[in-house]
Amino acid sequence: MKVHFIAIGGSVMHQLAIALHHKGYQVTGSDDEIFEPALGNLAKVGILPGSMGWDATRITPDLDAVILGMHARGDNPELQRAQELGLKIYSFPEYIYQESLEKTRVVVGGSHGKTTITAMIMHVLKTRQLDFDYLVGARLEGFAQSVNITNAPLIVCEGDEYPASVIEKRPKFHFLHPHIAVISGIAWDHINVFPTFDIYLEQFAIFIRQMAPGQTLIYNSSDETLNSLVNKEGRHLKLMPYTLPIHMIRNGITRVFFDEGYADLQVFGEHNLLNMHAARLVCNQLGIGDEDFLSAIATFTGAAKRLELVGRNERCAIYRDFAHAPSKVRATIHALQQQYPERKLIAVLELHTYSSLNAGFMSQYEGAMDAANTGVVFYSRHALEIKRMPDLRPEQVAEGFGRLDLHVFNQREQLEAFLDAQDYSNTNLLMMSSGDYDGMDVNSLKKYLNL
Repeated sequence: MKVHFIAIGGSVMHQLAIALHHKGYQVTGSDDEIFEPALGNLAKVGILPGSMGWDATRITPDLDAVILGMHARGDNPELQRAQELGLKIYSFPEYIYQESLEKTRVVVGGSHGKTTITAMIMHVLKTRQLDFDYLVGARLEGFAQSVNITNAPLIVCEGDEYPASVIEKRPKFHFLHPHIAVISGIAWDHINVFPTFDIYLEQFAIFIRQMAPGQTLIYNSSDETLNSLVNKEGRHLKLMPYTLPIHMIRNGITRVFFDEGYADLQVFGEHNLLNMHAARLVCNQLGIGDEDFLSAIATFTGAAKRLELVGRNERCAIYRDFAHAPSKVRATIHALQQQYPERKLIAVLELHTYSSLNAGFMSQYEGAMDAANTGVVFYSRHALEIKRMPDLRPEQVAEGFGRLDLHVFNQREQLEAFLDAQDYSNTNLLMMSSGDYDGMDVNSLKKYLNL
């Protein structure tokens, strides 16, 4: 097989390229710029493009497939040449489906928790020494890459609702056609693509309707919006609802109970317990019983930037989390307050996505940070400039969050000075962002543990 990647430097695109290279395919690619870690990863296996930029002569009639990344534009000369030659052009998820036609496909979707649920399933399967392929949106301990394509009989995929490519605007998870699906919950996001909640909701309705009769849908029935949607659209499926499992917290350790078994966990929070229940039901469908599931999940330490522990001492713990949408912010803050009820919480949220930086969306965050003792919101003017968005005033942010004592900063130096001035005795610090706080090193915050 000869496969060419247009925009090979993407975070998952380059991982798929490497996976196909390891499978024995002849892989080439192009991009106008490639950064680390993709740059080093591609160079290590010998498939880094020899030069940056687009070149239509790379597209030859003998290519079996051209895989088009989100970064590529519609006027890309390589894309245009592939179209002229009538070559098979795939978006990333379309190609994943082609590689998994003979596999059992598990797809995990939802507005929140899908990376963690996918990671939990993968961890249990690996612990049980089962053979499987995967696609996940984060770095996971014990896995060399985030995409793996082999001849395994099973694939576990995180299903994203974002558009597949510049020529295929439908959401990625519409192309994966699962035998077993999970939907973790529905909360409006990506307003640059889905300008109303109804349009966003319809993407999940389509996902459910497209599933073949008799296939399995595992869903969070405690989400009223999702529950109503499944009852309306999912009658042709084998439905498996889940809710919060029985659990207890003692001395900072969460114990979860399934039937007569239990496990003490290394992760915490009600959202993670819901995630775990979904993962358990998937594993049950794959032939893994509760005893084996509990034994494996007890050693799961979480995905990168999902309530990831940066550092701790006897009086303070510092966590980072990918939370950025309102529902994710609420769940993450609630998890820390439940796990450490005796400690104060300083919660810092960076507005970094298109939705979160949009003044018209800001009211969706109302009350999201109320549970934190100290609430801080940061956004950089640089992020607004890159996204070509209008200026956002701190007063608009505070009004949207509905918290009069909210600290709002739009310069990194202001944020750093504020954090330096805080007392971290009997206090936890939570840093939430899908960005990098305008270049701030989160690991440098460990200095607060030594005060």
